[in-house]
Amino acid sequence: MISLPITSLTALCAGLIILLMTIKVIQLRRRGGVVLGDGGGDHRALAKAIRGHANAVEQLPIALILMGLAELQSGNATLLTLSAVTLIIGRFLHAVYFAHDGTHWRLRLAGMGLTLLAQITLLITLLFAVIL
Repeated sequence: MISLPITSLTALCAGLIILLMTIKVIQLRRRGGVVLGDGGGDHRALAKAIRGHANAVEQLPIALILMGLAELQSGNATLLTLSAVTLIIGRFLHAVYFAHDGTHWRLRLAGMGLTLLAQITLLITLLFAVIL
């Protein structure tokens, strides 16, 4: 049996973040009476929430794939764990920025910075796991 505890726990956290972002988009759609799309220029908060959700769905799968492959290749568990924590904190900060209209842009910047740091670390961890 294959065991990927770091990737599994990270996927659980990532799934929760995406679920909460989905619920936020649904709430804003219902509040604004928007069935499809972002409702145009009158619904800035909805457009922002949709884009934040999309960004999470774009970023998290590749990070989880890299993490799972590195874990399967017996990559460094410390680096994997640090990457997992960094990724989830980054995605959380990013999600908070997109979920709450009026939140300072620095939260988004920090979230993306941590996400990119986690992905770079995962790439390096996987590379070393494969070549060593």
